[in-house]
Amino acid sequence: MKQNKPSEKTSKESSTRLVYSSDGSHLKLCKKCGEDPCICIDSPSNAVTIDPAKTILKIKLEKNQRGGKLVTVIHDFPFNPDYFEDLTKKLKNHCGTGGTYKKEVKPQIELQGDQREKAEALLLKLGFKTKRSGG
Repeated sequence: MKQNKPSEKTSKESSTRLVYSSDGSHLKLCKKCGEDPCICIDSPSNAVTIDPAKTILKIKLEKNQRGGKLVTVIHDFPFNPDYFEDLTKKLKNHCGTGGTYKKEVKPQIELQGDQREKAEALLLKLGFKTKRSGG
């Protein structure tokens, strides 16, 4: 007859998942990684303090996979979603156009149309260094 020995794995190493809890402890767990505190790369606690003088933003013009429309893309910046969402709002207002901040694997700011000169002027005014990329 076999006896079941308790596994020597810790709760983090086991492949079990929480099914039901009445104590509310599950509300503290991150929905992506399942840990408390969150260890996700894109966690707000991992945000970097932005110093415009030391930050170089790359600006490029894209047309691929956009139905032939031109889009100005600002990319290669440190992780701080709140700061760059606010910067996106300022850029859209300054350029007088629509746009968005995308928090994908590589976060980027997209502005509708060819807004490279206007965007670069505002970024230089705010103290950022800029580079044009992509031809």
